Amino acid sequence: MNKTIDVVTLGELLIDFTESGVSSAGNPLLEVNPGGAPCNVLAMLTKLGKKTEFIGKVGRDQFGTLLKETLDEIGIGRRNLLTDEKVNTTLAFVHTDSDGDREFSFYRNPGADMMLSSDEIKEDLIANSKIFHFGTLSMTDEIVRNATKRALDIAKESGCLISFDPNLREPLWSSLDLAKEMMEYGFNYCNILKISDNEIQFVTGKEDFDEGIAVLQEKYKIPLILLTMGKDGSRAYYNYEYGNLLKENHNKISSLMESIEKNKDIQIMSNGTIRVEQSGFKVKTIETTGAGDTFMGCSLGYILDHDFYNLTAENLKELLTFANAGAAIVTTKKGAIKSMPSKEEIFDLIGKQ
Repeated sequence: MNKTIDVVTLGELLIDFTESGVSSAGNPLLEVNPGGAPCNVLAMLTKLGKKTEFIGKVGRDQFGTLLKETLDEIGIGRRNLLTDEKVNTTLAFVHTDSDGDREFSFYRNPGADMMLSSDEIKEDLIANSKIFHFGTLSMTDEIVRNATKRALDIAKESGCLISFDPNLREPLWSSLDLAKEMMEYGFNYCNILKISDNEIQFVTGKEDFDEGIAVLQEKYKIPLILLTMGKDGSRAYYNYEYGNLLKENHNKISSLMESIEKNKDIQIMSNGTIRVEQSGFKVKTIETTGAGDTFMGCSLGYILDHDFYNLTAENLKELLTFANAGAAIVTTKKGAIKSMPSKEEIFDLIGKQ
């Protein structure tokens, strides 16, 4: 099948209320920012010229209308964005500290995104997609959880690459045991995993990142794991049947060995995994909302332009450099969906540092 959609995501589309100064009366001002991790990822991909589609639900309210208009403005397809007649659009209030880190307060009990059911999914959108991307916020409650599981089955049956970002938001879970269970469900499906430093420690119990990644690789056989470490940068762990490559592709291994000799950031781990590390970019951070999603969008954009099953160490370093730069830029702006950097902005930052 000649697939015509680059990436389809399923999940939450919501309003992020972010702090925006103080009124003349001394009251906090909040800015309405369209958001939601899956659509943040698509916004970055669309900025990179990729064809995208979103599957989800908003309420029949002013926020739902704003979100639909925003997707149209940016160019994200919404053939499977539905409107719930009874439940309002989900709202998130973002509290930012002096370092740009955030805490969230959610108005989602329930929210419209939770009401998407499995029979409302347009299967052809997923089947016609090269990559299907999802997170765990669409797995917090039974109705949308079943929809997510159905979408994953369709993606797997259709030969999509499956991308997963757990995006753990503890206040939205009835228990952290359920959160861990759903993260592990996602691990079983994905070919590409983006996971943060605190999430790898939460799900594996390992303080050492490499040890935690090795646990996931051994149990779930995930070909590419991208670890984000905030201002400290990121790592890529790539292992696609590496043992066979050692036997069958001498030239590729020779090239890899040369890369390792030249660059201390490239290693081969004991299980045959290529491990690449790339430092972050120094910018004046305002807030970190959307940084991980920008990183994810940049990473998927790079993967779409390369052979996923034959990535080299140099490819992985390019991917991380590009994704780190994109994520850094978005932290200098308010919001996420409307703040995604252009390819030119990203390359400009890379060239300056």
